[in-house]
Amino acid sequence: MTTGLRTGFAALAAFALAGCATTGTGEEAETADAPAEVPFASTYSAYPGTPTAIVGATILDGAGNQIDGGTVLFADGEVVAVGDASLAIPAGYTRIDGTGKYVTPGIIDIHSHLGVYPSPGVSAQSDGNEATSPITADVWAEHSVWPQDPGFSRALANGGITSLQILPGSANLMGGRSVTLKNVPSRTVQGMKFPGAPYGFKMACGENPKRVYGSRGRQPSTRMGNFATNRAKWAAAREWAEGKREKRNLEMETLAGVLDGEILVHNHCYRADEMALVLDMAKEAGYRVSAFHHAVEAYKISDLLRENDVCSAIWADWWGFKMESLDGIPENAALLYNQGACVVIHSDDANGIQRLNQEAAKALTDGRRMGIEISDAEGIRWITYNAARSMGIEAMTGSLETGKMADVVLWNGNPFSVYSRPERVWIDGALLFDAADPAMRPVSDFELGLPGEGDVK
Repeated sequence: MTTGLRTGFAALAAFALAGCATTGTGEEAETADAPAEVPFASTYSAYPGTPTAIVGATILDGAGNQIDGGTVLFADGEVVAVGDASLAIPAGYTRIDGTGKYVTPGIIDIHSHLGVYPSPGVSAQSDGNEATSPITADVWAEHSVWPQDPGFSRALANGGITSLQILPGSANLMGGRSVTLKNVPSRTVQGMKFPGAPYGFKMACGENPKRVYGSRGRQPSTRMGNFATNRAKWAAAREWAEGKREKRNLEMETLAGVLDGEILVHNHCYRADEMALVLDMAKEAGYRVSAFHHAVEAYKISDLLRENDVCSAIWADWWGFKMESLDGIPENAALLYNQGACVVIHSDDANGIQRLNQEAAKALTDGRRMGIEISDAEGIRWITYNAARSMGIEAMTGSLETGKMADVVLWNGNPFSVYSRPERVWIDGALLFDAADPAMRPVSDFELGLPGEGDVK
């Protein structure tokens, strides 16, 4: 195994791979149930865990419920039961005292560029934007992901991130496919791919595409150019999709997947008027937008977003860094929530992903300050269930419900406190981070021997 891990973690990895001995090729051999014809199929296999009971903690379950002094049971990679103190603990469970602490589902970042813009951030590692054409629907983010990016382990240890979506950048109108990952150490990106997660499709509107290609003297150089280029491509995709689809065409296969509803659209878009136009373009072409990302003006069209069942993936308070972000307000999330629209707090940042709980806390506070009551239990949805819903994985993770993946974070205090940190993190029931045990901090080969190896802030 090429991924270097501290002693305890290496033992864990070795145990996890013991079941793959039939081929001797590691985790690639024990693979998900993806059909053989699926290219670059997930080979993810959960690390081993033990039946665990967390007792006495405050549970924010991601489904909008809070249980004080509650109990969470998980075993064999799945949540077994969630309840109050009366919930019986079966024999053989490891009991963890959660008194004074909080339990949430694993935190999910819907918008990350870890692995495609890894640390160190030098040009040789910059693989997130195929900025050679406004339409690059044929590229897949997973082919740029570097599994040894130290950012993955920092997101796990500092932010409790258990799943994340890696997107291509926003230079292009159609930037390519995204990939959803489990945040686990792996030699290969296939070993991190979330089994059963649908692909996403990154689109971008507004300033970025018209700036990148307008500066080269080509279409698009205006917003109307953005839409003209998009509409022409969707028309061609519709024609291809309604044809025989016999000849391989990587670009058209992705666009047809969107039109078929199998690939979910994640559209970078800031301005409210432009988001409304995108919704009309989607109706014309025959696809659905799953989420607008960076939607700083979403609060202006919250009713439209609710009616079209589109989530808004937003920052808590980023605004004003370019013209189209000027009307961002810190009450954005609260106003969307108050209108019944779907809210997701995202990072788009290698540091921000380590503090999504604090970002959500800021958005909650700004809403409460203007008089909108939002419970902590609802707020935790913004970085768990709602993110999973937008990514098409809500049936498997995003909330602590019986039968779902045991992606669990034990916080040493209220996760919306600036002083709180993940104390332990489980992914599919396997303990992958323990703040009290330095041996449980994953370190990639790249970090070994370097200053700051395995550092956790």
